[in-house]
Amino acid sequence: MQQISSVNNKLIKDLVKLKQKKYREETGLYIVEGFHLVEEAFKACKGYIYLLGTEETIVQVEQKYQLDYTSSKNIIINSAIARHLSSTKNSQEIFMVLKISQPKVYSFNYGKWILLDHLSDPGNVGTIIRTADAAGFDGVILSPESVDLYNPKTQRAMQGSQFHIKLIVQDLLTAIEIFKNNSIPIYSSVLDSSAKQLQEFNSVLQLGLVIGNEAHGVSSAVAQISDQKLYIPIKGKAESLNAAVAAGIMIYYFA
Repeated sequence: MQQISSVNNKLIKDLVKLKQKKYREETGLYIVEGFHLVEEAFKACKGYIYLLGTEETIVQVEQKYQLDYTSSKNIIINSAIARHLSSTKNSQEIFMVLKISQPKVYSFNYGKWILLDHLSDPGNVGTIIRTADAAGFDGVILSPESVDLYNPKTQRAMQGSQFHIKLIVQDLLTAIEIFKNNSIPIYSSVLDSSAKQLQEFNSVLQLGLVIGNEAHGVSSAVAQISDQKLYIPIKGKAESLNAAVAAGIMIYYFA
């Protein structure tokens, strides 16, 4: 097992850079942090590049999952380095470095999917993915303009659902064309005169449900080619619902 004691160590410097999207894209690597996400990665049998933690935390994980204590992939660090690597105020001092794995071939020929159109808030994106996982949806498709799937805040908000559900970054117009070729209807959450209240819809076996940008909603190009437009009626004085809350209501309505 390696042991690193300085924040100036080259590997540590390289790993700190993974907080930035640019370096995640360059290296094809990202970091998950905290016992829950590390354990979910192990449960999903994700092969890891490095496991880093203080002696106490790394031994705890190694004993639980019967890892090779001598492996060079397992690295003991001190609390100062843990704070340096952490994206949270109260680090649990355990980290895992994983490979970014985006599928090269996409198949949307069945099931229920969420399509995220230019969503910009990592907490919303992570919460929607977690909700889709809990409701038994097959996957989530993110437009390339949406927040980075491997953003640390997005990773924390998903709470391990990133290891359970299909997550694909794809141009939505291209994805929708594939859905339509497979007779899967596209429903978009849109506020306009042609939209119907959510309660007017019946349950369906398959669909692609589009959630739009927090400020601007579903893009006009996507709305125009949607099969159905829907909205959630506001009964009080609030102007609108949070994107993740609205998505959760619709996801479970169609689950």
